[in-house]
Amino acid sequence: MPSTTHHVAVDLGASSGRVVLGVFRDQELRLEELARFWNGAVTVDGMLHWDALALYRSILGGLRRAGRHVGRLDSVGIDSWGVDFGLLDRDGQLLGNPVHYRDRRTEGVIDLVLRQIPAADLYRRTGIQLLPFNTLYQLVAAAGTAQLEAATTLLLIPDLFGYWLTGRVGAEATNASTTQLLSIVTGDWDTELMVKFGIRRGLFPALRHPGDPAGDLLPEVLRETELEGPVRLTTVGSHDTASAVVAVPAASPRFAFIASGTWSLVGLELERPVLTEASRRANFTNERGVDGTVRYLRNVMGLWILQECIGAFGRAGETADLEDLIAEAARLTGLRSLIDVDDPVFLPPGDMPRRIADACTQGGEPLPKTPAALVRCVLDSLALAHRRTIDEARVLTGQDIDVVHLVGGGVHNHLLCQLTADALGLPVIAGPAEATTLGSLLVQARAHGALAGGLAEMRAVVRASTDCAIYQPSGQESSWRNAEARIASRSAAR
Repeated sequence: MPSTTHHVAVDLGASSGRVVLGVFRDQELRLEELARFWNGAVTVDGMLHWDALALYRSILGGLRRAGRHVGRLDSVGIDSWGVDFGLLDRDGQLLGNPVHYRDRRTEGVIDLVLRQIPAADLYRRTGIQLLPFNTLYQLVAAAGTAQLEAATTLLLIPDLFGYWLTGRVGAEATNASTTQLLSIVTGDWDTELMVKFGIRRGLFPALRHPGDPAGDLLPEVLRETELEGPVRLTTVGSHDTASAVVAVPAASPRFAFIASGTWSLVGLELERPVLTEASRRANFTNERGVDGTVRYLRNVMGLWILQECIGAFGRAGETADLEDLIAEAARLTGLRSLIDVDDPVFLPPGDMPRRIADACTQGGEPLPKTPAALVRCVLDSLALAHRRTIDEARVLTGQDIDVVHLVGGGVHNHLLCQLTADALGLPVIAGPAEATTLGSLLVQARAHGALAGGLAEMRAVVRASTDCAIYQPSGQESSWRNAEARIASRSAAR
C-alpha cells in the first residue's frame, strides 16, 4: 500500500461549497481546506435556480490550488445534496441552470401523483418518504416544458459536475435513491414507475457505486487546474449524507445519527430497508448508503430556519452575530415557545421571523420578542424534532440506541448539541464537523488501495484523526415529554 496518498473532496452543500485536500498517511487522514464558496438560490423570472456555472468555476479554482500545492492527486470525489438535476441536450450541453428544490413548482404535485398510484404502493416500490421536492415530483411538474422535451440525459448535481470534469456520464446510487425513481427491490431504475408518469427511461444513465472509477479528468481540466495527469474521478457516496454517515465515529452498531446542517438528517444505519405501513405513515425514508447499507431516516427542517432568521435580523439592522445570540439564548428559560419545524410553511425562503411569530400565535405559544428568544425557540424546537424522530425510528426498527452521533455544521452549535442530549436522554457525541468531506476522502483512499476494510475500518480512521465533544443529558426528560405533547396536539390538529 502507498505510504501517502492525496485526494480531494468537492463537497457542495445547500448554502456553501468547499474543496478539501485529504492527505492519507499511516492510517490517519489530515485535511486542508483549499476553497470555500457561497452557494444558494438565484431567482430568475420567478423561479429558483442553482448557479451551476459559478459552482463549477469555484470547483476548478479549488482544484487549481490543489495542483499548485501538491502537483499530483490520486483522486477526486464529488458529493452534494440530493434530488436536483441538470438536463443535457443531444450535444451534451446543459439546458439551463438546475432548478432549486425549494422552488414552488412542485406545490400540489404529490397529490396529483398519489391519484395515479396509492401511497402504499409507491412506498413498497421505492422505500422513499414523501417530500414535495423529490425528483419524481419535479419531473411531473416539468412535464411538457420545452426544456424537458429537448433533454436526452438527466444528471444529478454531483454527476453533472463529474461529467464536466471527465466527459463521462453516470448516476451514483446513493444519490439516485433520493429521486424516488429507484427500485428498493432491484436496486436499479424503476422503469415501470417512469412509464406510468410519462418519464423517459432513456434520460437516466447507468448506475455507479461508491468506489467505482468515474473517468479521468479531461486534458483541458488538467491544463486549467495545473494538475499532473492522470487524475481519477472516484465515485463516492455522492449524496452528502451518505458520505457523512461513513464518517460517523461509531465504535458499535447501537447508534443513531444526526447529520446537522441546512437540514437535519436523523436516523439509523440498517442492513435492510423497513417497508412497513407504520414506517410509511411515519414518513421515514430508506436511502442507499455506502457498502450496501440503508440510511433509514427522516428529513427534519434543520438549521435552515435559523439561517433565515439570522439573515432577516441583519437586513432589519438588528444584532446578527450568531455566536452572541446563541450564548444569550442559552441563558433564557427553555421550552417557552415552540414550533413544529417540519411544518411546510418553513420550507421556502423569506421572512422567517414573521412565519415563526404566526406559528406561535396560531399554536397559542408565547411570542419570542427578541432575536435571542427567537433563536432559543428554533433550537428548542429542533432538538424536540430530533427527539421525536429518533424515538420513532427506535420503535419502527426495534433497534436499541446507546448513543447519538451528531456530525456536520451543527457540531459548532453547542446549545443545539446540549439540547439534543437533554431531549433524548442520551449522550450526544458531536463531531466531526466535516464528516461529509471525511467520508468522501475515506472512500477514495480505499478505492485507491491506501486503506483496507469496510465501514468499521473507515470509522476507526475517523476516531484516530478527529476530536469530538461529548454532551451528557441533564435529566429533564419530563419537561421534554410535556413539550412533545404540546407539539403533537398541534400537529394532529393541522
